[in-house]
Amino acid sequence: MTGRPDGRPATWKKGTTMDEVPDTWLVPVRTVPGRDLVVVRTGRLPQGQRVGLAFSGPEKLAAAMGDDQPWIRLCESALRGMLRPLGVDRIQVDPLLVAPPVRPEPPRVPVVHRPALAGARDASGPPLTAGTGSPSRVR
Repeated sequence: MTGRPDGRPATWKKGTTMDEVPDTWLVPVRTVPGRDLVVVRTGRLPQGQRVGLAFSGPEKLAAAMGDDQPWIRLCESALRGMLRPLGVDRIQVDPLLVAPPVRPEPPRVPVVHRPALAGARDASGPPLTAGTGSPSRVR
């Protein structure tokens, strides 16, 4: 691979050629509202283990996470350095599906609607007469 018109290899840092530059991946991130900060996204394997996420191309990232997923380009060592403090030591490259985070919802209590019964009382007043739906005195 040549990086200059004269055929000499392009230099990266202190004599390193472009052929020796580490591979980079597209890493999905999320932004932190109100701050100029991004955080790498992680996922979980079916067994529950947390993993870092990386993609080899934008089309693979979009297929797994959607077109609007923000990302940054990182080399493996930089990604591992960001994942290590999180306790993540595995990187999943080109996962086929990345599901959105699951937010726990409070358990739902089923609402049961029952027709009013003769002699039933409305909490605020006199007994109800069956079939009318309006309070009236039972005689």
